[in-house]
Amino acid sequence: MRLLLTALLAFATGAALTATLAQSSIRAATAQAVAPAAAAGAADLDDTRDPSADSWPVGAPSPEQVLYAQPRLLQQALDHLSPRVAGVPNLYLVSFAGDGSENVFRNEAEYAAQLFRQRYGQRAHAVVLANHPATLDTYPLASWSNLEAVLTGLSRVMDPNQDILMLYLTSHGDPEHTLLVDMDLLPLDQIGAQDLADILAEHPFRWKVVVVNACYSGGFVPPLAGAGTLVITAARADRSSFGCGDDSNATYFGRAWLVDALNQTPDPIDAFRRAQVEVARWERQEKLTPSEPQISIGSGIEAQLARWRRGGTIGPAVSFRPDAGGQAPATH
Repeated sequence: MRLLLTALLAFATGAALTATLAQSSIRAATAQAVAPAAAAGAADLDDTRDPSADSWPVGAPSPEQVLYAQPRLLQQALDHLSPRVAGVPNLYLVSFAGDGSENVFRNEAEYAAQLFRQRYGQRAHAVVLANHPATLDTYPLASWSNLEAVLTGLSRVMDPNQDILMLYLTSHGDPEHTLLVDMDLLPLDQIGAQDLADILAEHPFRWKVVVVNACYSGGFVPPLAGAGTLVITAARADRSSFGCGDDSNATYFGRAWLVDALNQTPDPIDAFRRAQVEVARWERQEKLTPSEPQISIGSGIEAQLARWRRGGTIGPAVSFRPDAGGQAPATH
């Protein structure tokens, strides 16, 4: 289906957005657990999603218009990046909200961009890729092809020896370690752990921080871990994580790491350790099976992150005021 999407984009713009990659297998995704109901185990995705999610949102551009707009939205996102600060490491964040049926993922992707831009100033840059009915004409879609295109664009402006790429991916995950990438009715491919590793391997990023906030996301650690890379996940490879659903503004891990810990400390590694404690406390209170967030710190990345933080003043805490509330959007 990714080949179909790329072909449609090429037809609309006269040029393919990115080079064609081998088709990844599309697996059935299971939903990121909604606490406390899912504590007993992960449910099949089809059993947890609202059937109305298969309808197209009222007032949104048509599916064809959305596909046609992707090259323009991608170019706008790259053009709006602030200029690189010379002489110090810069950080370039790509936040990726994979599932368009729930607000929490959009909320976290938008807040991650806001947090890094405001708290770290001009040496932090951000691009948002999001699947959500309210942002179809605002952000590029969170898709395999768009992720590749954004990484290609960033590789042209980043200093490969100094700058740090950060990916924050938030969505549902399944036991086979595949992220749900979904904006009904668009044909979007899913992204597995090895798929993501292969995508990153095609780009010249020496320093990387990859945060995967999804159920079973610990399965992303083995293919992504390595020198110069920090990998953080919301759960063990065989555990659910919690806090999604229409009555939540952020997942447990998103709130603990992004909203709470990174406003207390500028260090993503220290923030992870604080988030571990906070998530464990919430899970004990709700009598949930511990998700056990994971971390892998590759050689050199901790020191490079410290050099990046020393490159300027750390700003004040950034309030979390998500635009997307807890109600599902109208559909037809």
